[in-house]
Amino acid sequence: MVSRPAPASAALPPMPGDGGPPGFDAFGRAVLEDVRDAVFLQDTAGVVRWANPAARELTGDAEPQLHAEQAVISAASPRVRGSATRTPAEQGLAHVEVAGRRHPARIRALPGGWHAWTVSAEDVPRRHVGDFLAEAGPRLAAAHGRHGTARVIAELAASALAETVFVLLPTTRGRWEWWSCERPAAQGHGRIRRVPAQLAPVLAATFAAGRPQPAPVPAAEVATLPSVVADRFAGHADVSVVSLGPSASAGVTGALLLGRRGEPAFGAEQPRAVIEFAKAAGTALANAQRYARQEEATRGLETTLRPVDPPELDGARFETWYEPAGGVLAVGGDFFDVQAHDDGSAFLVLGDVCGKGPEAAALTGRVRHALSALAMVERDGRTLLRLLNELLIAGGSSRFATLVLGTARPSDGGVGLTLASGGHPAPLIVRRSGVVEEVTVPGTLVGISPQARFAEAEVRLERGDVCLLYTDGITEARNRHNQTELFGDDRLRAVLTAAAGEPAREVVRRLRQAVRDWLGSSAHDDIAVLAIECAD
Repeated sequence: MVSRPAPASAALPPMPGDGGPPGFDAFGRAVLEDVRDAVFLQDTAGVVRWANPAARELTGDAEPQLHAEQAVISAASPRVRGSATRTPAEQGLAHVEVAGRRHPARIRALPGGWHAWTVSAEDVPRRHVGDFLAEAGPRLAAAHGRHGTARVIAELAASALAETVFVLLPTTRGRWEWWSCERPAAQGHGRIRRVPAQLAPVLAATFAAGRPQPAPVPAAEVATLPSVVADRFAGHADVSVVSLGPSASAGVTGALLLGRRGEPAFGAEQPRAVIEFAKAAGTALANAQRYARQEEATRGLETTLRPVDPPELDGARFETWYEPAGGVLAVGGDFFDVQAHDDGSAFLVLGDVCGKGPEAAALTGRVRHALSALAMVERDGRTLLRLLNELLIAGGSSRFATLVLGTARPSDGGVGLTLASGGHPAPLIVRRSGVVEEVTVPGTLVGISPQARFAEAEVRLERGDVCLLYTDGITEARNRHNQTELFGDDRLRAVLTAAAGEPAREVVRRLRQAVRDWLGSSAHDDIAVLAIECAD
């Protein structure tokens, strides 16, 4: 036999209002709408102009190929004598190919040269529940957020379980948020008022106690729903609802409304398909909502812990660079703070708490808040470090911190800096003349020993000079090509020397660019930089 494909449209059209062969009126279309068999109407040019719901369910997103088989039949056979002069349509030998699978079809000639291609429902293999769930699992797992997960649930359910699907989730102010999907691809989203339990008892019970088994929703109850929902289910032979949740004891996260016009895709296995899908969808939705709450808490922590931009100060400018190591939180163990005083001076601190990630960030928050409070009543840097050291030891934490803190006091066209250090890399002064000086401030780690000792040093910045405070995330940055090679002190000094005479903003920009070029895409430790410039 020779198979000759007849052209078909890439996407099966919905029922037209005025198309079709002669005599194909609204009554004929309405009859075919509810037929279990898949029916395709083909015009005189061989193009599929209409398909009933069963046909659209059969093809899904695939393009159907209609093949009429030209039989090579022996004219000597009395059983088929004369058949060689009959057309393929008259012989009725054909098949519809969808995604590589052939389905036997019957062809009937219609008035005006049109043809009806019919695939019997008995010849369409039922989908397997396991295959559907296996396909749905990865898509549910990959969905992001409450909105994205609900939308995917509606799409998946509409692809196999029902022609019209609504996902209903409880929201604020006595409303339900809904996501819908209708075959072939219509989608929607919005909010509606909740219907009182006395008007919609089946839905109310689904939300109140959970309904792991799909339950029919009477037409009278469907009619009580807002029109945006009720109108979509008009003409459906079956409307049911099931809870979206892993189990009744785990709490109900939503409800899935399913409307079917034809036979269930999984036959007798349809209830199991709905139940198992609803469990998987409910689990995905619960995970999405749990993740959303965690994300909200994370954002709140970040807002509290992330350093804020320094205030403006007459005679001095501050420039910062803050880049925590990658992780769940966009904050880390490095930090800085600048706190203006009423007398025109400012308290400043830059530090590094041992470790990185959430635990380091939590201790960083404690250190910052403690110093902020202490700095309101104490100006001496050595005393501040001693009090912080006692606080960390008393708190029982095994972590320690290094930090440099002090006061910036603009006066007589310059800025006086008083700095105290607790085991931190020495501050660097970039003189306008091109000289890079190190401010030697001895001191031990903070939070290790009750006998810790701290020192203090004073330095003056003239116009155009910049003081750089930084954490070891700069000097210990690892080369993108050789992870054993560090950025180091020499490269840091070379960058600063080349930037001498530039404003603090440019000094920090050049340093940031140099370190990022050195790192490439490699992971790095937390980085914090605070530059103080004597300015006009």
